[in-house]
Amino acid sequence: MSDFNLSQALEGPLNLEDNGFEGRFFNMTEVQDEIFSIEDGLALLVSRNPKTLRHVAILLLAANRMRRGLSCCVRGLREEELCSAIMDSLVTETTVGTQSSSTTVTRIFHRLNSVTQCTLCDMVQKDVVYSSDELKLQAITLQGGQGERKVNFKMSKYMTLSDGVGQTVVLSIGRDLHMSCSLEDGKATLLLERCDEGELKKISDDGDMDRFLFFKRTEGVSQNSFESVKCRGWLISTSWEEESKPLEMCEVDSANRLTCFKLN
Repeated sequence: MSDFNLSQALEGPLNLEDNGFEGRFFNMTEVQDEIFSIEDGLALLVSRNPKTLRHVAILLLAANRMRRGLSCCVRGLREEELCSAIMDSLVTETTVGTQSSSTTVTRIFHRLNSVTQCTLCDMVQKDVVYSSDELKLQAITLQGGQGERKVNFKMSKYMTLSDGVGQTVVLSIGRDLHMSCSLEDGKATLLLERCDEGELKKISDDGDMDRFLFFKRTEGVSQNSFESVKCRGWLISTSWEEESKPLEMCEVDSANRLTCFKLN
């Protein structure tokens, strides 16, 4: 019987040299190709040669994760959309951070040259629309032919020495209208505020401008949540059942609130 432990192998580092596998792992004379069908129109080509059980387990886990992620995709994706869906299902978005011995560390968020245009739709198919009269965002189930009511957001990405909680973004409408979150009487409030784009090029968390920043986290292929940088633990949300209600901030796991959105 082999003394191979699957759980230890999956958790441990892949060290080919220490285990004497490097020579035959790269021995191309023994390579064999095999094709696995994952979804309609999608196959996985595996070039293989003698490996350990750990290599096989990692391959199976990756293929199964890909299959679960793609099962919720819409059929008929374009090639670039299919490629993006595959990468989203296999890659977990991570921000690498550093720690300091100081009790108070000021972080500076620098805007990157990376802007995405998108609309937001919650997990029960309510789209986010904008009421210019009241400067409010609402979640509404739109009927056919009403697609022009969706808000086209400009999502700008920021970089900082973070603590690994997600990609930092600013959500804007046009050039000078931006989502913000501030704490009022112990409750986080979501607002639309006017602010010149130039003032958001570099943001420090030791002032009040970090109210415009949100941590974006992505799960699977299309579930995105937005947590306030200034008010940690508070997320952008919509009502679970009620129509035409404004977007609000809610705490994690709040009842009757939806905190995941699809970006279209």
